[in-house]
Amino acid sequence: MTRLNFKIEATSSGTQARAGRFTTLHSEVLTPVFMPVGTRATVKGQTIESLKENGAQCLLANTYHLFLRPGAEVFRKFGGIHNFMKWDGSILTDSGGFQIFSLHKDRKMNEEGAEFKSYLDGQTFLLTPELSIETQKAIGSDIMMVLDQCIPSTASYEEAKAAMELTHRWALRSLAARGDSKQSMFGIVQGAEFEDLREHCVKELVKMDFDGYSIGGVANDGESKEDMYKAIDFSIPYLPEDKPRYLMGVGDPIDLFEGVERGIDMFDCVHPTRLARHGNAFTRTGKINIRNEKFKEDFTPIEDSCDCYACKNYTKAYIRHLIVSEETFGARLLSIHNLRFLIRIMEDIRVAIKEDKFLELKENFYNK
Repeated sequence: MTRLNFKIEATSSGTQARAGRFTTLHSEVLTPVFMPVGTRATVKGQTIESLKENGAQCLLANTYHLFLRPGAEVFRKFGGIHNFMKWDGSILTDSGGFQIFSLHKDRKMNEEGAEFKSYLDGQTFLLTPELSIETQKAIGSDIMMVLDQCIPSTASYEEAKAAMELTHRWALRSLAARGDSKQSMFGIVQGAEFEDLREHCVKELVKMDFDGYSIGGVANDGESKEDMYKAIDFSIPYLPEDKPRYLMGVGDPIDLFEGVERGIDMFDCVHPTRLARHGNAFTRTGKINIRNEKFKEDFTPIEDSCDCYACKNYTKAYIRHLIVSEETFGARLLSIHNLRFLIRIMEDIRVAIKEDKFLELKENFYNK
């Protein structure tokens, strides 16, 4: 048993898909689950009420950004992020590793940690595993991530091996920094595209007995879907079945199906709200760009079968008008729809697994 008390309720014949549940310090989470991303303690364009109406169970917040602003001390004084943003569900915080990886020229990696310059004022900081965990403890998230070294899947074998070994050492330091905190903690599997490194990384992390495990290095720069699926396939056989598995930074509908089929329980991505801000919407027949002229007099919802607030109350024509007029309400409506679309996929998948009809659901989705 772990801090999460993860339980598998059903599995799918012919696949590694499973439906389960776990309990955090704030709520129960049913899996598989898609987690909307609230980088700066808010999901772009959403209220807490709209997130709950959409069925969101767990949000993801960004340690790197919250470390820089408003800072750990604000969270300590406020009693944590849940009070700060008025969300009473579960929250997972990443460690900041991916954001520092994304800085490219403005960061330096060494044994102690990651040195980087703030994008706010140019101040230099050293983010160590200990500081990352102390910040996450102050934030008060339900699930904390260890600090890891992110590298692209295109890295050489030696680079990937060195990053993996550093990730192991940082993982041990992260565990020590947690102390007696009741917050859960996930280890992060690295190893780029190399099967033996992924296997070795998983086995070392499992020895450390984390509350769950995430597969990293699959949504950085340059990875293909094939790279992603290989990273999952290389890792899953060695991960314990009685703990949740999290695929970081992935939110394409097809990838949700492919990930679940391979044994993944948790997903997150900025994709749904980012697409919405550019006028795009998910549908069962593929993405559409609402700016398209053909929607100017289309008085149907984004999708007839969708039960989200946007589809129940507004038409493509109206949302298109808002988007081309640069009215922010348009992006908010599309975000509501896109988030509900992904959350509903996970709800449908969960039901299908429990009825042992996952492959049938997947085939129907792919063929629409």
